[in-house]
Amino acid sequence: MSADPTDASGRSRDDGATDPLTGASPPVDDTIGETSPADPDGAEAMMSADVEDSLAEFEAELSELDAISAERDQFKDIALRLQADFDNYRKRVAVQQQSEIDRATGKIAETLLPVLDACEAAFAHGADGVEPIWSALMGVLQKQGLEALDLQGKPFDPALADAVVHEPADDAGNETTVSEVLRTGYLWKGKTLRPAMVKVRG
Repeated sequence: MSADPTDASGRSRDDGATDPLTGASPPVDDTIGETSPADPDGAEAMMSADVEDSLAEFEAELSELDAISAERDQFKDIALRLQADFDNYRKRVAVQQQSEIDRATGKIAETLLPVLDACEAAFAHGADGVEPIWSALMGVLQKQGLEALDLQGKPFDPALADAVVHEPADDAGNETTVSEVLRTGYLWKGKTLRPAMVKVRG
């Protein structure tokens, strides 16, 4: 038995059947089952816009980051200058304080110089029991910064001694030297506390 080419409605199941009203074959849609090609121009335009937006956003973030970095560097410079100023101030105050301390203790030491002069004179005259006291007092003061000047036979220095007696030189042209120390001079912390009184030759 042959197959009936029509369906239950009496229409032919042939895909190429004609339109029963016009007798024409229906148009064939060639696009059915095919994928439409992408629009390259539209996709590139969208991609370009996205890239431009991303670049603009990135540049804005970089600009903001540069501004923050510049502000940070500015505050850092200010902090470093303040730190340097504070260090200089602290050093200056420390130097001033030490200078004031040295000046105050120097005045105390200066008041003790007549005692040292008396001990030295008594020792020179052979007084008994003077040397231990003199040595002990000198030891304490030397630890604090007192230094006795030893000028005997050395070139005369007006910053360290006052010449109260002058003697002619033995030979012409010799430099002026200290021939005798009449009163001992002292340094305190490396500075002249009391100049010596000396006899000079030359």
